[in-house]
Amino acid sequence: MNPQMEECLAPRQNEPKPPFPKQHQSGSGLESKLDPHPHYKAEAYRPAGKLQDKVALVTGGDSGIGRAVALLYAREGARVAIVHLPEERSDADETRKAIDAVGGKCLVIAGDLVDASFCDDVVEQTVRHFGKLDILVANAGHQNRKASLHEVTDEEFDRTFKTNIYSYFRLSRAALRHMKAGSVIIATSSETGIKGAKRLPDYSSTKGAINAFTKSLAIDLLEKGIRVNAVAPGPVWTPLNPSDAGTSADDVAHFGENSPMGRPAQPEELAPAYVFLASNADSSYITGTVLQVMGGETTGG
Repeated sequence: MNPQMEECLAPRQNEPKPPFPKQHQSGSGLESKLDPHPHYKAEAYRPAGKLQDKVALVTGGDSGIGRAVALLYAREGARVAIVHLPEERSDADETRKAIDAVGGKCLVIAGDLVDASFCDDVVEQTVRHFGKLDILVANAGHQNRKASLHEVTDEEFDRTFKTNIYSYFRLSRAALRHMKAGSVIIATSSETGIKGAKRLPDYSSTKGAINAFTKSLAIDLLEKGIRVNAVAPGPVWTPLNPSDAGTSADDVAHFGENSPMGRPAQPEELAPAYVFLASNADSSYITGTVLQVMGGETTGG
């Protein structure tokens, strides 16, 4: 084995660790502005055609975990639709180019999943474009830290729930009009949905709701042969935290520092879990599970 391959397959000791450069972004945030740039290409990963001829819809697929998942799905043979906010178009174009570069097919859809009708529309657009839908990844997320519950406005609480859990419910409902036995639904949860998190009462609550919804829907769909699972990441280096209005540039510089591994995960370290749960060759007996990928943090849930 050549030295470069050995380095790829060795335990990941050389990933970026805090302190990072101090930085903050307004709005939803762009991956292209993060320093250092997140790793999403998963060059050590070896595809095996596990999702050949499948069609996947990945929300939040422009950046972060969603981008890494969309790319790995394409490398595994799936055709992929990604959903992004209009202001994230430049990041979405980067995802599409990465998928094009590996010979994949990518449909890019812009809009806001807070809009109930848009949740229906993205599913219908995907089915019209690719002819079917086999895999739904409800990954888009919104968070803003607050110093106290008193500062969580009704409007902020509403947007967090509509983005994180309402869209998961609405997308699943729309997707199930088209899904057949063997199809898969996967949601992005969080360690905060299991442990809670200081200054994130609304966000943590949505992630707990995602876990319960995942388990309930999995039970309902057993007889239809459709599996439903979630992935609960620990800290991950994505635009979500640097664009958190309640996080300072200094907070971002130390993001993930308290993880047992002393750093946040890179998106490419999360994406294989989504391949595993999407592949009936790998996880056909797994449904209703919240798969923890938390960098050494151990907890029930």
